[in-house]
Amino acid sequence: MDDTADVNAPEALAGSAPLRRLSLYEVVAEQLREMVLEGELLPGSRISEKRLCESFEVSRTPLREALKVLANEGLVELLPNRGAKVTEVDPREVADLFEVMVELEALSGHLLARRAGEAEIAELRALHRQMLDHYRRQERPEYFRLNQRIHRRLAEISGNGVLLELETALNLKITRARYAANMKLGRWDESAREHERILDALERRDGEALACAMRDHMRKTGDAVLEGLASR
Repeated sequence: MDDTADVNAPEALAGSAPLRRLSLYEVVAEQLREMVLEGELLPGSRISEKRLCESFEVSRTPLREALKVLANEGLVELLPNRGAKVTEVDPREVADLFEVMVELEALSGHLLARRAGEAEIAELRALHRQMLDHYRRQERPEYFRLNQRIHRRLAEISGNGVLLELETALNLKITRARYAANMKLGRWDESAREHERILDALERRDGEALACAMRDHMRKTGDAVLEGLASR
């Protein structure tokens, strides 16, 4: 089997850089990551290499390379001579993560107000409208995926590479905690309104209001996630 695969990401086509062919293990890692983040592979569960190899139609070699990637991200634990398992969601660690993310979001807000271009703001508004469509149709997985895409674009548009790197790494664990917590519908409603306030502040280029809106959104999300984890 070929050990590379074509990139299938529409947003990648918008840039001028040539598309990179992903290695097979990278494709498998992306699929596994999504299964972990969205709760298809539950925290603490053992990973069946045989079942996954059959499902992905790959050999054990790219699967094991993919598991190493997820282990480096803290999403799985490699067990010597016993395969791997999905790591548990630790509420204390989640609380620590949100403490950091709250301040990163505030910094991002100040940077965005100064650096976001009109085309980028229009792009974010369009993504927000798509997200609201999923919200109105109660399509939770699609809503969450677009939500994550919006937050990533906000970090990218901030123009700070270190901030983007930190938020990308922390968001992996936060996203999984959000799915594990199974947040209540009321919080979903509130979150949609908070996103609207973020976009409004960005369109006004009000750095202080944007920083406050982004900080408040992340803080409330963290509170809801921790409440959900405590009630499991």
